[in-house]
Amino acid sequence: MIAAELILGIDFGGTKVAIGLADRTGTVLVQRRLDTDADAGAGQVVSRALATATAMLDGHRGGRLRAVGVVSPGIVLPDRILLAPNVPGWEKLRLRELVAAEFGGVPIEVGTDAKAAALAEWRWGALAGADPAVFLSLGTGIAAAVLVGGRVLTGANGAAGEIGYNLLGPGDTGGFATGSAPLEEAVGGRGLGRRATELLGHPVSAGELFALAKRNARAKELVTAALDELAVHVANLAIAVDPRRIAVGGGLVRSADVLLPALRERLASAVPFPPELVASQFDQDAALRGAIALALAA
Repeated sequence: MIAAELILGIDFGGTKVAIGLADRTGTVLVQRRLDTDADAGAGQVVSRALATATAMLDGHRGGRLRAVGVVSPGIVLPDRILLAPNVPGWEKLRLRELVAAEFGGVPIEVGTDAKAAALAEWRWGALAGADPAVFLSLGTGIAAAVLVGGRVLTGANGAAGEIGYNLLGPGDTGGFATGSAPLEEAVGGRGLGRRATELLGHPVSAGELFALAKRNARAKELVTAALDELAVHVANLAIAVDPRRIAVGGGLVRSADVLLPALRERLASAVPFPPELVASQFDQDAALRGAIALALAA
């Protein structure tokens, strides 16, 4: 009997880790989610994720691991990860080495979560057939990925699409050099939660903020201002790239009923040739599917 060939994908996010086993077609057979527990540091996140992945493989006795794909926020280099500030110590990780120590002997591909998610959406999901296309990741962080001819634009330094570092206007004196990611801090999930907590005087997550906005005037004002800010940047990106379609994924898409109409309205009014705007097909799992796509490419 021929052993089943398995593909392992791991998506390290700012608040959760998604781990999945797939077959050679990319079909996910089983998956698990873990809390990142960011305040406890980077090392424990990776250790728990690799232990969980090993247990999942053990549960598929007779299966043979053929490749591993791992994605993370930021730019994953051999000796560090750049532009990934949400988990203490993440920048110092040698991510490929840590994964290879657990799963040596099989091809291992590592990459940026939003870019990998874009590839998955183009290969299997909401961006299929669209050229050019944009994947917009709205979660703990904010990022975009541009695909041309089905290939993801990486940029000279791997940082294409890191729109979380966009400035908010001419009066914005912050930015990367000061340790700031202005757009991400204004409209990313973590930034919105922090701002809502300060405004309302009790802990509020971004998802809770969107729900509160339906009945609380101050919450509604904060959400409206954040979406106005985000929509300007999405419109400017569409003007620069002229994409056929934009797919929106990430944790904030749970509030698609509020989020997508606000973006569509700005695209329709500001962009000479407004692209189609859709929710990503894989919703909360686009980056995990992207990790699987990277592994299959290996």
